[in-house]
This record gives sequence, C-alpha cells and structure tokens, in this order.
Amino acid sequence: MLTTKTPRVLIVDLSGEEQQQDALAKLSAVVEPDVVLLVIGDAENIGFYRHIIRDLGVTEYIFKPINRDAVARYFGPYINAKMTGSDTARGGRVIAVVGARGGVGATTISANLAWYLGVIAKRHTVFVEADMYMGSGALLLGGKTGSGLRMVLEAPDRIDPLFVERAAQAVSERLSILAAEEKVTDTLKYVPGAAQKLIEALRLRYNYVIVNVPFLPLPLNREFLKFNHHRVIVSDATLASVQDTVRLLELPNGLWQPQSPTVVLNREGLVGTLTRQKIEASPGLKFDIIIPDLPELINESASFGEPAVTKAGPFRNAIVKLSGEVGFVADRDRTTSLIAPRFLLSALLRKLIPQRG
Repeated sequence: MLTTKTPRVLIVDLSGEEQQQDALAKLSAVVEPDVVLLVIGDAENIGFYRHIIRDLGVTEYIFKPINRDAVARYFGPYINAKMTGSDTARGGRVIAVVGARGGVGATTISANLAWYLGVIAKRHTVFVEADMYMGSGALLLGGKTGSGLRMVLEAPDRIDPLFVERAAQAVSERLSILAAEEKVTDTLKYVPGAAQKLIEALRLRYNYVIVNVPFLPLPLNREFLKFNHHRVIVSDATLASVQDTVRLLELPNGLWQPQSPTVVLNREGLVGTLTRQKIEASPGLKFDIIIPDLPELINESASFGEPAVTKAGPFRNAIVKLSGEVGFVADRDRTTSLIAPRFLLSALLRKLIPQRG
C-alpha cells in the first residue's frame, strides 16, 4: 500500500481517457480533501465542466490546446498559492496589440487576429481601435466607425454591456468593431478609469477583446496596456523599431498578465533592414512570431478591405500561430491541435509544483 503524501497541488491529464468522470471520482476518493485538483482534458462540454467542478472536487479545468500562458493564468494562482491580480471574475480574454512605432504593421496584425478569432474560429470577438483619429482597423476589416467609443470614454457612467453591444458595429455574426473617426481638431476629454470600465463591460459579452493600442504615452493607452491578459508587441527589423521594442518589454506586467509579451517580427527580409539573426544576437530580445515581407498581399488587403488572413500562405500561418499563443485557439487549418507534448508538460509542472513531504 502506498504511503506517499499527496502533493498540495495535483494536476491530472485526462486526454484520451474513455471514462473521464469515473476516473476523477476514483481519484477524489483517495486524495486528501485539502488537495487542489487541477485537470487538463480535451472535452469542451460545459456540462462536463460544471459536473467535475461542483461534484468531483476539481478546482480548475482547462481543455486542449494549451500553452504556457494558459497554464500560468488558470493554474498559476493555485500553484503559487496566490492570485495574480484582481482578474478573478469569469469573462472574455483581452489581447492588447501595440506597435513599437508607427508603420510596423500592428494594426494589420491585430485586425487580422480579430478576423481569425471571430470569423474563422467562430468565437465572439470585438476589435477595439484605440486610435480614434488615424486608426485604420475598421477599414481593414470592412467595418464601420461610430460615435460610441468616444462617448463611453468621455462618459464612463454610461458604460454597461447593453450600451457597449449597441455601440459596437457588426462585421459578421461573431465579429464586431468598436472604432471612431474623430476630427483631428477635436480633443478627447478622457475620464481616467474609463478604459478599464469599458474592458470589463466588453468581457461580459465577448470571448475575445482585441485592442489595437497606439504607441503614445497617453492615459487611455496606458490603461489599455495595463488591463489585458496578454500583450503583443509588433516590431520590424529597423534599428529604431528594435530599440523601442526593448523599451516596451521593460514595462511592468499588468495586474492580469502572468506572462511576458509575445513579440512579433513583421516584414522580415525587407530590403535595407537588419537580419533576425543580428537582432537576436544581442541579449534581451527574441521573436516569438515571424512574418515575412509581403507587400503585394498587404497592400491589396488594405485597398479592398479584405483581411489578408483569408488567403493561405505565410501570413495566415503566422496569425494562426499567434492565435494559439495568445488565445488558446486550435489551428483550424490542420487536423491535429496545437497540443504541447505530454512529457514536456509534465516536466514543466514538476518544476512548478512543490511536493509535500
């Protein structure tokens, strides 16, 4: 008979198990009542989730595909015996995309990410264009601008899920846009805290909130960069852009951000720019997503308002990879999900979980 004490936190992978509920019932009968039981599986059924949480003593459950951010966000607080910030309420996932400087392609990438999540992956998604003067996100998605975004940022007391839903302009059944096209002579009378309140209202309605944030040190942009679950920094291979990327990486994580940002190198191979190898030879900067220079595709997309992600090729492949990195979305272009090898996951968890003894 085994006499080894159960760990304080126990993580179980049920993937491939035919009788998952029976297996959990047997497990819950032999572990101590105070053990934090975290489960990984491949079932997306809400009934299954409710049953194991309410009746079988499971503390938290995530389904594949998973990545480091999913483990850190949902399991990390229990592993570390603390909460990472105030994001304890259920709600949609917020992704902030910021360019290291103007012209690096952050708007193109954020808009196409929103299209992939909403139209192709069929998740309820809203794209927020935070640049209300020069932003082109609505144009890239073939959507409309309106007065709602400015209204809620100047009068946050009016913000509620119903008002926000009416202010957002529908692009497709599961993709909406919240964008404005203000006169450059007008001044936004921003109320501090309005961006956070807007984000919280959007999370109640949408699975994903994609925010395109200009790289300008304004209170509005600072709040959008603070109140999100994952930052994406877009850079090209120019020296100035690389330097500003390093500056953005030095920003402290927000309250909801357990992981470091995802860094995208856009327009790789553009004539006259640095090579990726030369950039990464210096310490402190590594690229997670690489997008080659595709001027014909991107220019055509901008001219006709048809997202570039609709066409197969390296750009779509990069957006698919990015969606898996920041949004835990499976690759719809392949028959197999983006699932971390189980032995790698086990090795990671052994390092994270202190053993009792």
